[in-house]
Amino acid sequence: MAYEIEEIRTSQEIFYYLLEHHELREEEEHLLYKAYTEQEAIQNLVKSQGETAQSSIERYGNVVYLIPHEENNILGFSKAQLKAVLCKSNATDKDYYLSQFVILTLLVEFFDGQGSSSKAREYIRVGELQNCISLRLKEGSENLGEAGEEREGIAFSNMLEAYEALRSDERGSRARTTKEGFLHYILIFLQKQGLIEYVEQDEMIKTTKKLDNFMDWNLLNQNNYQRVMQVLGVKENE
Repeated sequence: MAYEIEEIRTSQEIFYYLLEHHELREEEEHLLYKAYTEQEAIQNLVKSQGETAQSSIERYGNVVYLIPHEENNILGFSKAQLKAVLCKSNATDKDYYLSQFVILTLLVEFFDGQGSSSKAREYIRVGELQNCISLRLKEGSENLGEAGEEREGIAFSNMLEAYEALRSDERGSRARTTKEGFLHYILIFLQKQGLIEYVEQDEMIKTTKKLDNFMDWNLLNQNNYQRVMQVLGVKENE
């Protein structure tokens, strides 16, 4: 298929905008958004550039997002980068996988993958999230056991060990060696990515429209939902 020079130029402008902002909103860049949504040739060119850059270009509602693939360490985060941001300075793989488990637990507490919208609640308190993490880890470790963990490739016992090694501090310490501090830096990271609103003074967590849209389009896919629940060690009849 032959493309016009103007179509190529516009697609490059849209893709560059996505590289810079990671999202294209209709109310902020109406002309670029209109070109992407109404001209198939331009949309195909932008998506092709996204594939070359190991990313997906997806539209949820009135926003177009640039979503790096899991292995994309240029536009996304590498394991080493995430470990440095989310965990203490001498963090092990146990700490890293625990941080990912915390994020999964947070998502499942907000989104249940059922109904016309996947969102199940409007907010959660930090203390409640902390209790949920502890409960999920213990349930997963007890339900799978050592043989089950090896079979499923999910080391609940290791993550539970890393979590219990963190001290508890009722004064709300921000030290990464405490449960409160560990959660704090994960929540700050998610807030910087535009995924949650973290109201520190009230110890309250809310999701953003960006995360709501993404989860509605992806978590409502039951294959994705069941994968998440499997990681969390949740049985189908729960």
